[in-house]
Amino acid sequence: MSTFTMEHLNPEGLFRSEAFSQAIAVTGRAKTIYIGGQNAIDSKGELIGVGDLELQSRQALHNIKTILAAENASFADLVKLNIYLVSGSDPRIGYKTFQEMAGSLDNPPLVTVLFVSEFASRPSCLLEIDGIAVIEDKD
Repeated sequence: MSTFTMEHLNPEGLFRSEAFSQAIAVTGRAKTIYIGGQNAIDSKGELIGVGDLELQSRQALHNIKTILAAENASFADLVKLNIYLVSGSDPRIGYKTFQEMAGSLDNPPLVTVLFVSEFASRPSCLLEIDGIAVIEDKD
């Protein structure tokens, strides 16, 4: 039995999407996982998929999956994703990759997509994703 509830809110009068929820309320005893900006850098420090948004999306999501797994969490535990894309990138490519990796989520996270001119740390990166996940606090 879970010690918290995560209620996905899609109030009447707002668009209901398969890709994102409008709001999420978390109550009870929960552990929050804040995921720092993840890009297409692999465990060796190398950029994967130079010039290829699909490959970079896959690596960034792999990094997020690794972080979540380290806390016994999954994509289903995501509450919020902020996705930063280099201007001119097609967000549908990243969405397709997310669907492939996360599967169809009955309750998708909140999602914000922003376009930026470039990333200061690695100009060859085409995206960066940060997020928040919530799981049961077992301590």
